Amino acid sequence: MADNWQPDSWKSGEARHLPHYEDPAELAQAENQLSGYPPLVFAGEARALKAELADVANGHAFLLQGGDCAESFAEFHPNNIRDTFRVLLQMAVVLTFASKRPVVKVGRMAGQFAKPRSAATETKGEMTLPSYFGDNINGIEFTPEERRNDPMRMVRAYSQAAATLNLLRAFAGGGYANLRQVHQWTLDFMGRTPWTDKFSRTADRIGEALDFMEACGIDPATVPQLQGTNFYTSHEGLLLPYEQALTRRDSLTGDWYATSAHMLWIGDRTRFPGSAHVEFARGIGNPLGMKCGPNLAPDTLIELLDVLNPEREAGRITLISRFGHDKVEDGLPPLVRAVEREGHKVVWSCDPMHGNVVKSETGFKTRPFDRILAEARSFFDVHRAEGTHPGGVHIEMTGQDVTECVGGAVAITEERLGDRYHTHCDPRLNAEQSLELAFLLAEMLNAEGELERSANAA
Repeated sequence: MADNWQPDSWKSGEARHLPHYEDPAELAQAENQLSGYPPLVFAGEARALKAELADVANGHAFLLQGGDCAESFAEFHPNNIRDTFRVLLQMAVVLTFASKRPVVKVGRMAGQFAKPRSAATETKGEMTLPSYFGDNINGIEFTPEERRNDPMRMVRAYSQAAATLNLLRAFAGGGYANLRQVHQWTLDFMGRTPWTDKFSRTADRIGEALDFMEACGIDPATVPQLQGTNFYTSHEGLLLPYEQALTRRDSLTGDWYATSAHMLWIGDRTRFPGSAHVEFARGIGNPLGMKCGPNLAPDTLIELLDVLNPEREAGRITLISRFGHDKVEDGLPPLVRAVEREGHKVVWSCDPMHGNVVKSETGFKTRPFDRILAEARSFFDVHRAEGTHPGGVHIEMTGQDVTECVGGAVAITEERLGDRYHTHCDPRLNAEQSLELAFLLAEMLNAEGELERSANAA
């Protein structure tokens, strides 16, 4: 994939937001242990995802990427994995039914542990300890024992990721994702909102369509596309010792692949020329994401794309815009125009979460649902004006019944934030809010499709 590259080439770059490990021998032991473990995903699966993302880049599909802000050891439970998967299936069905386009499903799951921090240490009173970097690095409790950066946590994270992937593969291919089960995907705690009622009606129409197929002699039970789904995993490729230890050379092509996930992305704080994270990413064959925020200049973006995708391969790069609801219309168009001018074929995806964090009067960090929706609308408006394809959405969400983002049809207020505020990092959409967002995105996709059909007819 890249000349003069090895899995440890990143050590020649500037490595920001990596934890400091006090014991190099202990770090080496953890890395050696991981290096001998089986891959979590396979090169062929990563290539399959890249092919599906190429369809998105060409305007023939839509990317749905979602999951936890930061996975934790404490909340690791099969029910939590199942319920997040269920919500993503609901969202995908809504988007597919409305847009008449395939939806590529990618979870922020089975590896989304590490988080960049503004400062390496945190002080409370007279005590200064390492900041919480995520459960694969240290613990969230403010004690010397928990906050120690422990490299053996990477081994535990690998085991949790392996178990999560095993369950996701079983759900995706073992009948749980069968479209005959579409009514069963609604979680028990989801109330009777306009959006859950609308999903029930959509599920009824899907059932009627399957009945019609069967009456015509097409048995849905024999159609593989109706029995299961492709489901891929992704996380921010932040903890480079972990990523290096799980990088393998593909026996078929000879190319290097990160086997910790099907897709890795580079965060807004680590994507800059000379970055260790960019250097690592340029040598792996996986599809890559890159966050694009208000401080990214068009020339810098093109420089990074030329490093990460010099062959301009469709499906290789997903650009994930994260501006904030009031900055999209000014900040996004110059990036879109630069990419179009230079002939890079990318997936444009919208992260309406990270630029819309506010602190409530009750002291909780939250994300107002109306701002999330406003950023998504502006994202679609920009691409419509520029003649490009709004290719996806990237959200932090959960299948748990949490109260972390205010607003939506469920009308979570600031006073209710403390009821079920469980996140280890940033606030997430709950199942009802995620479904509401899916229907609103579906309306935008349907409108985009009608414009395309009108243009083709003319």
